[in-house]
Amino acid sequence: MYIQELEPVAGSLGLSALVATLPLVIVLILLGGVRMKAHQAGLIGLLAATLVAGLAYGMPVGQTLSSAAQGAVFGLFPILWIVVNALWVYRMTVRTQHFDILRRSFGRLSDDPRIQALVIAFCFGALLEALAGFGAPVAICSVMLVALGFDPVRAAVVALVANTAPVAFGAMGTPVVTLAQVTGLPLDSVASVVGRQTPLLALVVPLVLVFLVDGRRGLRETWVPALVCGTAFAVAQFAASNYVSAQLADIGAALVGAGALVAVPGARRPAAEPVRVAVLTGVRSEDLDEEDPRPEVVRAYAPYALIVVIFSIAQIPVVKDWLAGATRVFDWPFLDVVNPDGEPVGGNVFTLPLVSTGGTLVLLAGLCTAAVLGVHARVAVKEWAATVHELRFAILTVTSVLALAYVMNLSGQAATIGHFVAAAGAGLAFLSPVLGWFGVAVSGSDTSANALFGALQVSAARESGLSPELLAAGNSSGGVLGKMISPQNLTIACAAVGLAGREGDLLRKVLPWSLGLLLIMCLIVAGQSTPVLGWMLP
Repeated sequence: MYIQELEPVAGSLGLSALVATLPLVIVLILLGGVRMKAHQAGLIGLLAATLVAGLAYGMPVGQTLSSAAQGAVFGLFPILWIVVNALWVYRMTVRTQHFDILRRSFGRLSDDPRIQALVIAFCFGALLEALAGFGAPVAICSVMLVALGFDPVRAAVVALVANTAPVAFGAMGTPVVTLAQVTGLPLDSVASVVGRQTPLLALVVPLVLVFLVDGRRGLRETWVPALVCGTAFAVAQFAASNYVSAQLADIGAALVGAGALVAVPGARRPAAEPVRVAVLTGVRSEDLDEEDPRPEVVRAYAPYALIVVIFSIAQIPVVKDWLAGATRVFDWPFLDVVNPDGEPVGGNVFTLPLVSTGGTLVLLAGLCTAAVLGVHARVAVKEWAATVHELRFAILTVTSVLALAYVMNLSGQAATIGHFVAAAGAGLAFLSPVLGWFGVAVSGSDTSANALFGALQVSAARESGLSPELLAAGNSSGGVLGKMISPQNLTIACAAVGLAGREGDLLRKVLPWSLGLLLIMCLIVAGQSTPVLGWMLP
């Protein structure tokens, strides 16, 4: 049995916390300062966490390695199992050219570039975030906007800023699922609080987008459709995350937001020529004028409809119970850890939801998609393998970061930092989104930031008397605002629109928006920790 210690270094909480932060500091410096590749920084950080666990905390080598193995396995299943299958569905639509049909369909919805930005970057980007995440929305949406005639820099900035509100529930809820796993809090509880924070961003982001596209005139002329779109998105995201399913939150929000936007009178009216001249200084793709047969348009939308239907069916109580029957719960080998109070920690037991997990449901939707789009079985398997190859470095990054997080959590490093940070008292509520923002800014992933800091936030909350669910959610909600300034996302955006090497230009354009929206989120979380906004929490 391994008993966690809070003050293993010279009996000092401060010195112990300083040593415990070394793995995180090393990762952040390697990513943000040295600009090392994320998977390499993750592996070095894992090595550092392992050394701290053994040398400073006295955790046996076998238990330390077992902790890292459990984190890596959780990273593979269910997290990357979801991401791989979701991106596989997208690759099949590209292979069959149905993604081009979808792009042309969006382009015909409106000739107004401000409305196009809302439909593509905000609504469709949210759908892509829901299905794949990990940079896919920024890459795909920026390319679509350039094809519609947007200036490359403007297209990249719009795509980056739009990729905020849906991130916490992206990749079929992967960030909040990870947050629940590493903190030991119920998924429904965490998701419900996040679902009472990020929807407030959705009210603001569409207004920011039309301002980015056309300045004050864009805000003055299109604030009504922008506000309608944001409000519909926010209401749907809140309702789904609190009363339906965290995995469906972004899918429902994206579809409802797009539907509400298209329903606004005048939203599909062509833009005035000065607006097009001011905004569309790029080259418009010639294939936008092609007419697509209606059956092919329906097939282009089918993959996303199939995912919604399958996930909805999976939430029916009888079906949900049947799927859960395949879940396996077992003691994790070579791991026997208790906290300083002598209570066994949750990591001693591992849950394997073989069928009910989101990745398996997306796999089923992918098989149906292959049938609907006429993809031969051999081609479908080839595309799945190509997806794994494309994500190979992301797979290594996620598994190493989660292995690092599990070592820190189970050895007691996160608890030590949490007790030390708890000295901030009520100020923790204001600072918790900053920690998440910082984590995503350097790692590029809300999932990784939740894995790194989730347990720390909960530990600090319990020490200071604040709600663990509130600070855990604050970590994820603040993290979404670091997405637009992360080196990985900036690189993806530049590569997608042909601006390689101009990441600094994009950073200067999006940083003020990232900081401004972060301040709003800090005030929201701080308010929710007091009677002022406390009524918003479940």
